Amino acid sequence: MDDARDTAAGETGAASAAAPGAPAAGDYRFARLGPDDLPELVALERRCFSMPWGEREFRLGLEGRVFKVFGLFGPGGLAAYVSFHHVADEMEILNIAVRPELRRRGLGARLLGLALGICAEMGVRVAALEVRTGNAPALALYARFGFVRTGLRRGYYADTGEDAVLMSLELPAPPRGRGAPGAAEGLDNSGAA
Repeated sequence: MDDARDTAAGETGAASAAAPGAPAAGDYRFARLGPDDLPELVALERRCFSMPWGEREFRLGLEGRVFKVFGLFGPGGLAAYVSFHHVADEMEILNIAVRPELRRRGLGARLLGLALGICAEMGVRVAALEVRTGNAPALALYARFGFVRTGLRRGYYADTGEDAVLMSLELPAPPRGRGAPGAAEGLDNSGAA
């Protein structure tokens, strides 16, 4: 999508900075989000992005099966989400957002890992994304997962004029007997659910 999105929203996944007694990334419930989750999704979006999507954009995307959204739920509700779309053997991560007070606890890394795993099981071979050049935490997170820089879009972000770094990752083939359409979370290779 070509609006001003900024993946990872300051998430580095560094669990060492978590507050004592705070839930670990693995303690959050992972679930696919749908229309019933829109109020929490839109509220988190507004907290994390300078040019947030509204309920209308999310509803159109979810109902039209344009993209998928998965989240992590904790004691306070929706803590983080990842959105992506895929076609055939390619996927694009649109956003990873983590509630500001829950950043640096590994939630973004957990979501990214789960989304990539789901897509790999579906037969997706290439993951792509774009991220602001100044978003060092996101760039570090993606590099940790093996994403490499593939290009630059100058002046891409309308709110600041900042450039977007293009990144991609080749995903491993699923083990034999897996990766059939619909194998992961009710998704198929066409992007439909």
